[in-house]
Amino acid sequence: MQLPALPRFTRAEILFSLKSFAGAMLAMYLANRAGLPRPFWALLTAYIVAHPLAGAVRSKALFRFLGTFIGSIATVLLVPLLSNAPELLSLVMALWVAGCLYVSLLDRTPRSYVSMLAGYTAALIGFPTVEMPTQVFDTAVARVEEIGLGILCATLVHSLVLPQGLATSVLGLLDRTLADTRRWLTDLVQPGGRGEEANPRTLTVDRRRLAADLTQLRLLSTHIPFDTTHLRWTAGAIRAMQDRVAALTPTLSAVEDRLHAIEQAEGGLPQDVVTVLDDIHHWLERKAVAAAGENDATDAEVDNAFEALRTSIRALGRPTGAIDWPHALRVGLAGRLEELVEGWRACARLRRHVDAGLQGDAVPLRRMKSLSSRELHLDRGMALLSAFAAMLAVSLCCAFWILTGWSMGSVAAMMAAVFCSLFATMDDPVPAIHGFLKFTLWSVPISAVYVLILMPGVQDFGMLVLVCAPTFLVLGLYMARPANTLAALALLFGVGGTLALHDTGTADFVSFINSTTAQVLGVVVAARITRLVRSVGATWSAQRIQRATWRELSEMASAPRLEAAGSAYAVRMLDRIGLLAPRIAQAGGTVEGVVAHDAQVDLRLGADIVTLQRTRAHLPAAAIAQLLADIAAFFGRRAGGQGELSRPPGLLVDIDAALAGALAAPDASHEWRSAVTALVGLRRNLFPEAPAILTVSQGVAA
Repeated sequence: MQLPALPRFTRAEILFSLKSFAGAMLAMYLANRAGLPRPFWALLTAYIVAHPLAGAVRSKALFRFLGTFIGSIATVLLVPLLSNAPELLSLVMALWVAGCLYVSLLDRTPRSYVSMLAGYTAALIGFPTVEMPTQVFDTAVARVEEIGLGILCATLVHSLVLPQGLATSVLGLLDRTLADTRRWLTDLVQPGGRGEEANPRTLTVDRRRLAADLTQLRLLSTHIPFDTTHLRWTAGAIRAMQDRVAALTPTLSAVEDRLHAIEQAEGGLPQDVVTVLDDIHHWLERKAVAAAGENDATDAEVDNAFEALRTSIRALGRPTGAIDWPHALRVGLAGRLEELVEGWRACARLRRHVDAGLQGDAVPLRRMKSLSSRELHLDRGMALLSAFAAMLAVSLCCAFWILTGWSMGSVAAMMAAVFCSLFATMDDPVPAIHGFLKFTLWSVPISAVYVLILMPGVQDFGMLVLVCAPTFLVLGLYMARPANTLAALALLFGVGGTLALHDTGTADFVSFINSTTAQVLGVVVAARITRLVRSVGATWSAQRIQRATWRELSEMASAPRLEAAGSAYAVRMLDRIGLLAPRIAQAGGTVEGVVAHDAQVDLRLGADIVTLQRTRAHLPAAAIAQLLADIAAFFGRRAGGQGELSRPPGLLVDIDAALAGALAAPDASHEWRSAVTALVGLRRNLFPEAPAILTVSQGVAA
């Protein structure tokens, strides 16, 4: 008979578990020495803050302490004031939890932890002290001290004992993002890159992965200022680089589309276009060699090569006065190619600055306004639904508590607040809540052994360490594995939370059963109310994301925006592409009214609309005003569900009229080229099957 193989853990997993346990025991020791009433809150907090990356520990520590402090202040202000009116206090506490949850859902970065924790910390402290309002201040102070000790000890241990920096994760993701971008760029300019050798399915996957990588990098970089290495000095360069790559993505997509359009219009790529693409390809190869340090080119020679390339690109789109679609395509292609090489050059320069910063050299200051992660897609409607579900769940638990007079009803209200908050970012949080509940139930026998048998017999701190070590060291090993993190955290919450809620010296069987029943009841209420109020499917979420894009396009066309709006839209749209891909896959590959490819089209459309708003002074005023109004109305109808997916033919006439007017009055300015480029983009994105001739005569254009 073959025995089952024992699980194997990596050195990093073992080190993480040992450090987490050491931080938790140090916090317990200090809390005991300080005479705090619930030292297991310090232990539980040390594990909650723990993370394999030292920078993430430090940022979580700051955010958790701020959230705890704010929630404690709210408790001290609310409970004594309303303790004589339990119904009103319950309503106010439920509203506080809901309001904090709503604010946290409007920030999709780790900073949202502050608001979320401020919400359910008030429940954790406030509900157990309702019957003792005179002790609420002492309880709040004790809880802040216990949690603060857990945060401090975890931060010290993870920061000082073999700290694992963010550099490997951030730079690995950054380089993968750049590699995907360069691969896309090389596919465009390298012979055969756009031909039959290129698998469309593979290219689509690459594009979606690039969008997902950018969003993941933007969220991970939130921790960079807290890192323990020189990486923290490169935060400005990394943020600027994220913005550059985000701005490059619609340009890459546009170049790919323009080349395809030229092939359709002229039966293949003409020689002048091929020559420019070859020049870009050779420049990329030389730049790659220079970046690897394998040549002795001076900065002046590199700059001269770039200027020569830019001159070659501009020659492709020089104004000739011709009013036809092939000429417009050349102008549009040249405009996008120039943006592409300038953007890639900036990305390469910023990557060198990051390397220099890691070596301890001075990094140039980023005086430009970099885009924050607040530019990511936000769904205020879903945030409101999540907040309402939390308020309703907490209110129901409080109503049951008041009507029955159950002494442990406060625990049910606490658990409802916690679980409605923790999983609110998911489309359907119920499966996750049920999974958490399953492992919480598995933790009940372990908790019973600790509370009823082991802890009453503990006589000194050394014995406490020996008693806690088996369970918490094993759970720490599984916490370090992403596939097992949720289960390990549920077990840890179950055991550590039960210990924190009880006076381990006086706990008995009846109080343990009451407390456990209340915990389970709170989780069940959170799951049922969430299922009733705000659980949605992947199809519904994908359609909502699509409508948000159409609504934003309508708003951008309705009123002139600053140039920065284009970059912000690119960040948001790339985030939406990353959000749509798994939802479409979860829905079986298709979602009614949502086409995965259209996300790239919408991304390009946003860039074109912003450019058109910025350069409208160089175009016929009446034609541009009519065009933008029609675009705004079209996307407004789609966002409101009042229009069909097909484009109105009159919109094509408006685009061609504006384009013909611009081609009839050419000039050599950058703004004119940008305006024509944007109009070409609108025509291709909205009417990809339109004929290769303009639908207006020269007389109309004049």
